[in-house]
Amino acid sequence: MDFLPTLWFVAIAALWIGYLLLEGFDLGVGMLLLTSTKDDKQRRLMLNTIGPVWDGNEVWLITAGAATFAAFPLWYASLFSALYIPLTLVLIGLILRAVAIEFRGKGASEAWTRWWDRALGIGSFVAAFGVGAALALTTTGLPIDANGDRVGGAFAWLTPYAVLGGLAVVGFCLVHASAFLALKTLGDVRERSGRFLVRWAPVALLPIVAWVLVIQFRTGSLLTWALVVLAVVAVVFAWLSARKGREGRAFIGLSLFLVLGAASIFAAVYPVVLPSTLDGAFDLTIDNAASGSYTLGVMSVVTAFGLPLVLLYQGWTYWVFRRRLGVQHLPESHVVKPATAQR
Repeated sequence: MDFLPTLWFVAIAALWIGYLLLEGFDLGVGMLLLTSTKDDKQRRLMLNTIGPVWDGNEVWLITAGAATFAAFPLWYASLFSALYIPLTLVLIGLILRAVAIEFRGKGASEAWTRWWDRALGIGSFVAAFGVGAALALTTTGLPIDANGDRVGGAFAWLTPYAVLGGLAVVGFCLVHASAFLALKTLGDVRERSGRFLVRWAPVALLPIVAWVLVIQFRTGSLLTWALVVLAVVAVVFAWLSARKGREGRAFIGLSLFLVLGAASIFAAVYPVVLPSTLDGAFDLTIDNAASGSYTLGVMSVVTAFGLPLVLLYQGWTYWVFRRRLGVQHLPESHVVKPATAQR
């Protein structure tokens, strides 16, 4: 078996894990705006915690899609054509979220800000659910034939596994966001986020636990089960740390839980990149879906130079904006009125 397809399978898995890890709390903060508080300054505080990083975190999604297209074109073609409806909804959700973040502060009325807060929350939910559904179907299978074409109607993808994956990512985003807000804020937002984490984490994380277990019982190995055990240890550590008010440890524990849990899923399905629910002979694997060795080699050289720069830049960004924020750090909101034309 050629080493390069395996290398790029690992790289794409790492990109998806990185996206869920970093964009997870961004999307979760957006969803928490729907119910967390009616105080506008506290909502502004929540948005300011992700303000410097949310758009950079989206790069991981773009890179994961582009890497799939270049390294495994048949995987990309089958997956994106079969899931064009949910993935289109994901794009709409991300666009709605970005517009809401930019437009929220452009009006003076409470109705204006609350409308954009709802748009931000709904867009975040749609994006998180759609990404979760797509990843779940990538690991559990789609009705594809020998040519990689979808069999069935436009909603053939809408299965219990798709719903489970969507709820799994939504639940993790909410919990991860509460840990992030408890770590990054002061005052009421910090306390409320900590209580939410302790109270709702055991419930919100059930779908992602179920997803992991489904994959392990189907195709798991000794290695992947060991990763699952470590993930359980990490999430218990996170929850106990949250109960003690140690937000940094709670956030690290949840991050390790995601990394280990997602790694166990990708490792369990390897070398299959997209199973077929019609016939196992139609499965797309790293061998029959990969690009040529020359393409993968060029991609590897470029990535070896570019990826460290991206990681350094993002690490520097998080370091610069590492301080906690409180409502006392925010200026009073205002609207700039257009200057009156002079005669």
